[in-house]
Amino acid sequence: MLRLNFILLLVALVCALATVAANHRARKLFVEYEREQSRMRELEVEFGQLQLEQSTWAGHARIEKIARERLAMRPPAPAQVVQLEAAPR
Repeated sequence: MLRLNFILLLVALVCALATVAANHRARKLFVEYEREQSRMRELEVEFGQLQLEQSTWAGHARIEKIARERLAMRPPAPAQVVQLEAAPR
């Protein structure tokens, strides 16, 4: 009987330790999950800012200004413009 009690006590102890270990792991995983959720929100904000910046940099007025100032580009004279018409189908 003493041996059976000792075995049952040992099994209960192992189960208790396994429960504590599982709870600890679950808490660690939850903290990591929350950290990743926070990082995801930060990245979404940064992505929105980058999209806004990209639209600013790609604005037609800015591109035209750079083409005129840095590349010395000018619109063609009306005599240089050739208009093509599509062939009838």
